Amino acid sequence: MKELPQEWDEEFDVVVIGSGFAGLAAAIEARYAGASVSILEKMKYCGGNSLISDGLVAAACSVFQRKHKIQDSPELMQDDMVKAGLGLNHPDLVRTLAEKSKEALQWSMDCIGVEYVDRVDQLGGHSVPRTLTVKGHSSFHRGAFLFRKMMGVVKKLGIDVRAQMYLEKLIKDENGRIRGVQIRQGYVFPESESGTVKFLQVKKGVLLATGGFSSDVDFRSTQDPRLTADVESTNRKAATAEALIEALRIGATPLQLSWIQLGPWASPDEKGSGVGSSFAGVSTFPYGIIIDPKTGRRFVKESADRKIRADAILKIGRPSIGITDARGAKPGKHMLDRCLKKKVLKAFHSLEDLSDFYKIPSEELQDTVEKFNSYVKNKRDIEFGKTILTDAQPLIHPPFYAIRLWPKVHHTMGGIQINKNAQVIGLNKQPIKQLYAAGEVTGGIHGACRLGSCAIIDCLVFGRIAGMNAAL
Repeated sequence: MKELPQEWDEEFDVVVIGSGFAGLAAAIEARYAGASVSILEKMKYCGGNSLISDGLVAAACSVFQRKHKIQDSPELMQDDMVKAGLGLNHPDLVRTLAEKSKEALQWSMDCIGVEYVDRVDQLGGHSVPRTLTVKGHSSFHRGAFLFRKMMGVVKKLGIDVRAQMYLEKLIKDENGRIRGVQIRQGYVFPESESGTVKFLQVKKGVLLATGGFSSDVDFRSTQDPRLTADVESTNRKAATAEALIEALRIGATPLQLSWIQLGPWASPDEKGSGVGSSFAGVSTFPYGIIIDPKTGRRFVKESADRKIRADAILKIGRPSIGITDARGAKPGKHMLDRCLKKKVLKAFHSLEDLSDFYKIPSEELQDTVEKFNSYVKNKRDIEFGKTILTDAQPLIHPPFYAIRLWPKVHHTMGGIQINKNAQVIGLNKQPIKQLYAAGEVTGGIHGACRLGSCAIIDCLVFGRIAGMNAAL
């Protein structure tokens, strides 16, 4: 069916929909390849969820691992991702991500100018430490520093960037080739009829980098009926599914849409992702314990992947309590004061005070901590098999820090199908001509569960690939 407008308002070689990490990486590479590029963002400001990300980046065989004498390989990173993904990861996609993670990390430093903290962390589900943290003066949301560096390159390259531009239609010709987009200029979220209709023609390609749908209650609860409005999200309100739905309308293949990740480190005592989740991620889970306040006992391997931990918390049916001490809090010290000020994290002089406050059986909690301390000393957790880090110490140094934990919708693993060249695949199993995608709008890379710190590297790897190929 012919959908071409009678007249186009403007023309570009490449149009990128979305201005987060994936979109910016794609735009930069397309511009380096000589293409004229326009980035369209539906909100009043650019960045989306990238602005509130924690700035954690996983990469195999990085210069930081080599410096700290950490043995790793793309094959091991791929194995870790597939294990967490329950084998649902598309092999060519996860292999591409793991193999190109080192290159993308180096690109972020050499071409974008990003700096990383000289520390390599081991997040849940990873076999070895391979996670880096973007350096910045803020105590959390360090992804904003990566975004600003990327946006600086975008400006230097003279790439056209426009806000309040809502994607209404992907326009195909009679041969099934994407020829342009119909947008609403001056769009005001969430009014889909706001703004003025414009038509932008593309000579080489349209690239979707619109993110996931964690805040789209209607769409996500259709995929997973448990995820009603009663379940909070860590994402911005604009993390909705309209671009994904439009891609499906023109024939893109849907992939694993019902696999929606809940963040086990989220707290019910703050809105969205907040500051407590970052502290829990780098201090509580790696160095502390998670207990059921009703029993005072551990119930899950704290170093397991996100799905295992979130499912375990939901199973006990109440917020769990994460506990660490002064030594365990050191990796999160840059955000400690903010967490305490917001009262999402509480400090106690003794375990007895902590037990009294949360009404935890005191003797049971003391016994749990003593057992865990013996596991730390012996470097072996005989109960749950938690990874005991080399610098881990027994929980004996007050103050003891506690945080309530209850999962929130965090990441949507499913989306539209792409191949390793970031081409969108149609229902006929063939690439849709001149349509590319990268980042959370795509599916198949992470399977049933995305490992922590694999989202940004996903955006950088496939964003770069998409931009290079769209500019051909």
